[in-house]
Amino acid sequence: MDHYDSQQTNDYMQPEEDWDRDLLLDPAWEKQQRKTFTAWCNSHLRKAGTQIENIEEDFRDGLKLMLLLEVISGERLAKPERGKMRVHKISNVNKALDFIASKGVKLVSIGAEEIVDGNVKMTLGMIWTIILRFAIQDISVEETSAKEGLLLWCQRKTAPYKNVNIQNFHISWKDGLGFCALIHRHRPELIDYGKLRKDDPLTNLNTAFDVAERFLDIPKMLDAEDIVGTARPDEKAIMTYVSSFYHAFSGAQKAETAANRICKVLAVNQENEQLMEDYEKLASDLLEWIRRTIPWLENRVPENTMHAMQQKLEDFRDYRRLHKPPKVQEKCQLEINFNTLQTKLRLSNRPAFMPSEGRMVSDINNAWGCLEQAEKGYEEWLLNEIRRLERLDHLAEKFRQKASIHEAWTDGKEAMLRQKDYETATLSEIKALLKKHEAFESDLAAHQDRVEQIAAIAQELNELDYYDSPSVNARCQKICDQWDNLGALTQKRREALERTEKLLETIDQLYLEYAKRAAPFNNWMEGAMEDLQDTFIVHTIEEIQGLTTAHEQFKATLPDADKERLAILGIHNEVSKIVQTYHVNMAGTNPYTTITPQEINGKWDHVRQLVPRRDQALTEEHARQQHNERLRKQFGAQANVIGPWIQTKMEEIGRISIEMHGTLEDQLSHLRQYEKSIVNYKPKIDQLECDHQLIQEALIFDNKHTNYTMEHIRVGWEQLLTTIARTINEVENQILTRDAKGISQEQMNEFRASFNHFDRTPHGSLPGAPRPQDHSGTLGPEEFKACLISLGYDIGNDPQKKTGMMDTDDFRACLISMGYNMGEAEFARIMSIVDPNRLGVVTFQAFIDFMSRETADTDTADQVMASFKILAGDKNYITVDELRRELPPDQAEYCIARMAPYAGPDSVPGALDYMSFSTALYGESDL
Repeated sequence: MDHYDSQQTNDYMQPEEDWDRDLLLDPAWEKQQRKTFTAWCNSHLRKAGTQIENIEEDFRDGLKLMLLLEVISGERLAKPERGKMRVHKISNVNKALDFIASKGVKLVSIGAEEIVDGNVKMTLGMIWTIILRFAIQDISVEETSAKEGLLLWCQRKTAPYKNVNIQNFHISWKDGLGFCALIHRHRPELIDYGKLRKDDPLTNLNTAFDVAERFLDIPKMLDAEDIVGTARPDEKAIMTYVSSFYHAFSGAQKAETAANRICKVLAVNQENEQLMEDYEKLASDLLEWIRRTIPWLENRVPENTMHAMQQKLEDFRDYRRLHKPPKVQEKCQLEINFNTLQTKLRLSNRPAFMPSEGRMVSDINNAWGCLEQAEKGYEEWLLNEIRRLERLDHLAEKFRQKASIHEAWTDGKEAMLRQKDYETATLSEIKALLKKHEAFESDLAAHQDRVEQIAAIAQELNELDYYDSPSVNARCQKICDQWDNLGALTQKRREALERTEKLLETIDQLYLEYAKRAAPFNNWMEGAMEDLQDTFIVHTIEEIQGLTTAHEQFKATLPDADKERLAILGIHNEVSKIVQTYHVNMAGTNPYTTITPQEINGKWDHVRQLVPRRDQALTEEHARQQHNERLRKQFGAQANVIGPWIQTKMEEIGRISIEMHGTLEDQLSHLRQYEKSIVNYKPKIDQLECDHQLIQEALIFDNKHTNYTMEHIRVGWEQLLTTIARTINEVENQILTRDAKGISQEQMNEFRASFNHFDRTPHGSLPGAPRPQDHSGTLGPEEFKACLISLGYDIGNDPQKKTGMMDTDDFRACLISMGYNMGEAEFARIMSIVDPNRLGVVTFQAFIDFMSRETADTDTADQVMASFKILAGDKNYITVDELRRELPPDQAEYCIARMAPYAGPDSVPGALDYMSFSTALYGESDL
């Protein structure tokens, strides 16, 4: 206790030692403390029906000071002095100070005389000490001091709110959002926090003060204007006001704690009541089961049959094995539940549980004892009765067994003997039935002894006065009557089987003859139908004529076939005559064949119908083949003209592109006239397409009149159009290159001559293979290298060879070595220029572009920079005015829009960097 008092004293009295020093720093704090401490005191004095107006005057006599301490502490102080003299006032104040000191508060430099004299500083210090002790000291969060605990409580409550960051009890509260957040956290319906603005502290503070006073019973202890107008609000005033919020909201937390305690108590009570209800129900169910079971165990009435007594024994065993064990467990669980319930009631200070009358644990134990008493001896009685019935039932069981065996054997025998299955049976089936009947007669004789044994056992049971003798006698009589009937039916069936056998032997011979002749005739008709209906595919007139000749030969065999058909049907008619004469039931069919007369007649009629159809189909196909032949000849005549024409035009275009007659403009004019003549040939291609469509619709797949297919013609036509268009475009590009690069006609002719000379190796041919002139319009890598060498271009790695000229011996040596001794690195660089896509070929246009760069005088980035430097007056930059003065308007604006500002040391406002612009024009940097 001493440690707690001294520790708490150090915690909340530490600010008192700095009281004078703090007060001297800012007089505005005194005003805030006056208002806050006065409101705080009045919030407690109102409970006693009084209040103060002037804090340093109204506490001078000590009466209201003592009353304030009684209200906030809940204790009675010593009786105050009612006199008006100074000594009475000092006595009252000392009583109050002594009471404060008794609470472990150390008062530093605060005496009764200063309070009686109205010393404002001492009075405010005393009130602050009271506030610390009775309003703030008890606040503790996670074992922190009072001030730290109150600050931690504020930080936790305001943590979810934006723009609120409580770090102290002065400037953190100036914008008013901290007070509003505390209220909204506990009473969100009182403040619309979303509408508050951090830049409107007066509104925020007044809103919080008004709501706290109206709805939370917290008096208005501060003025919003004082807080906003002070650079650092008074910490004690803020702490006092915030502690009021803490105490106001802590009451709600106490209510919640009380509600939780009540819920916990009720939960315990509800659990106990449920245990009581479970006990009552379990006890009632167990007693009811015992009441129902005891009469069943006491029943000793015997049964007449062994089965009934065995069922009783089985029921008793089920009772011991299935029904009783769960009830034993229930009885044990009932006692456990009872003891558990009593223990819980005792621990929760509840009265002991008293079950309803007749359901005590002792009542259940007594009922259980009666149950076990009734159970005793019941199994022994059952076993004795079973042994008694076993002796009597043995003989009855023997009778039933033999009777059952005999009845099982005779079951269906009468129906079998009465059936007339022989009337619809075949000859082989009749013979099988006779053998089966003979076997049955032997079996019938063997069962005579069993019938006599059954009669003897029945007689013995009658003599022993068996309880079920009437049923035994009735069963025995039925067996004897049935035995006599079986003998008569057996003789009658034998006679019928032998008579039917003779008739079926005659019919069987006729069936066999029918089958031998019907099968080959049926096969002949099926083959004929298959041939007559078989689809045929022919492509020539000769093939259809061969099919017609074979069909005429088939028709000549039809009269003989009809005679055979009539003979086969006559055999079948003879069988029908025998069946009608002797009334034989021929439900079965011919065992030797499945071919019926109806089937033979039907197929014959079908063959006769198919013959004229086949005649018509062959005639139509003959006419169709004649038409197809005309289509073949028509297409072949046109294709044999168009195909060579396309090939000739392709060769002529190739020669035009190689030969160099006249200027490039003359070549271009000639090619365009040639293109027009090719396009005018298109109607003949279209007509050939129409003829080809007719051939396709007629499903003609070959044509001996021509080697050209429509696909060949289409591909050749497309290649012809592509070649003439590509050749025209190539000449146009040569004209553009010549004009742009300043190449003379003689140079262009020299380039073309070299290109054509080396355009000879088919692409993809192996080195050393024969290389005929291909004139494909492109050069392979080796062709291109040889062409460059022939033009005197240096691709070697020899630094001494820089003249740009090659004599005859050097050129011959280059052709022999062909590219593996011509400087691979340099040649790879040139190939990356003329063949950027790495296709392995060099077009004439790429070849011209490369040669024009090597021979023509082209502009460079350095030349353009030198030109700009002249316009700029030898400066490293150029201005907008200079560009507009020296260049045409559109080109001047183009440069102004794309030139970057100049950033050199000699830069002036508006200077532009023409050097980076010049390099960008040639791709050496980004524009």
